[in-house]
Formats: sequence, C-alpha cells, structure tokens
Amino acid sequence: MNILVIGAGQMGSAFVKQLVRSGHQVSVTARDLAKAEALAAAHPGASAVASESAAAEADVVVVATAFDDAVSALQSVGELDGKVVIDITNPLTPDYMGLTIGHDTSAAERIARALPGAELVKAFNTVFAPVLANGADFGGGQRVSVFVASDSQRAKRAASDIAQAMGFEVIDAGGLVNARYLEPLAGLNIYLGYGAGLGTDIAPTWLHKA
Repeated sequence: MNILVIGAGQMGSAFVKQLVRSGHQVSVTARDLAKAEALAAAHPGASAVASESAAAEADVVVVATAFDDAVSALQSVGELDGKVVIDITNPLTPDYMGLTIGHDTSAAERIARALPGAELVKAFNTVFAPVLANGADFGGGQRVSVFVASDSQRAKRAASDIAQAMGFEVIDAGGLVNARYLEPLAGLNIYLGYGAGLGTDIAPTWLHKA
C-alpha cells in the first residue's frame, strides 16, 4: 500500500520504521519538514514530502499527531474523500493523566465529523511508541494487540492488514462509536506506564479461551 504518515515524533517514527519493514510505499510529512526529511533518511525506502497535496497518491493516511492538531494536520495534506485515515490519537490532558473528552463522543468521532469524506478507523491508540518501534512479539507466544474500530469495513480491513503485517494481533472493536472505550483504555495504559511506573514495555489485550 501507499501510506502517508503525518507526524515525525515518536509514533510517526515508529510507524515509518515498521511500515518500511513491511514493504509498503511510505511517505512522511510534518509541520517541520526538516524532521520529516531526517526521519525518511533514517529509513531507506521512505520519502519526505511537503504537506500540500501529500495525500494525493496515498491509499492510507496515518495521523500521528496530538489530537488537538489532528484535524488541521489532515486538512493540510489535501483531498481526503475516499481515503482511509487511521486515527491513533488520544484526547489527553497536558499531564497525560486524563482525557479531555469522553462519554458522549471521542477524538475519533470528532475527527470523522470534521472530515466526512474520509473513511476513518481508530487503531494503534493503545500501543506505546517503543512497543510499535520494537515490534509486536513480547516473547513466550505473547503478541501485542491492536484494537480496530470503524464504521467502514474497508478502513477496518486496511488497518487490520497493516497491523497484521507488522506482527500484531488484531481485535475487532466494532463501530467507531467504540473509540469512546478505546481512548480511556489508552488512558489506563498510559497511567500504568508512567503514573504507576511500569514503563512503556506494556500493552493491553483481551484473553479468550480456545
């Protein structure tokens, strides 16, 4: 797939690394183009692009920015009608220990409303950047889970295919409304990692008997 990553921070960097490894055609853009260029240079096969019309050739767009910047970042890359957009954001407070919205909406739903022509899927928001960068295998047969929620089956399949190619277990989390559950789950993971001192080599999953 031709995949555009918006953002050159920790999550954007981890996505570029894993997407290139998975054999995708990867482009990256960022508010600071120099950071995108440095990231692309570190991963041969990726290319840095200016934001204007960056989405033109993309099959999938990954928004790896803070939630507050997500809509403007997506609007900056050109026409998104009919594009699959993977939203990995969480609506976090400045100290990362709480959520700014919830219960009757979610970050994903707000982004979807702002970009009604895009096919939005919530995914990867419960995965820490080091886990994404280092891979899904936790040893002992344990694989990190990626929860996928969308009203678009096409978007859900695309996100699932990307996650599985990286080695992740995929859990279908239903429609986009269930991002209202996934974002608090990410908040719990962040608390356990930072507030409770467990570090970032952790990830939530769901167990089920065979």
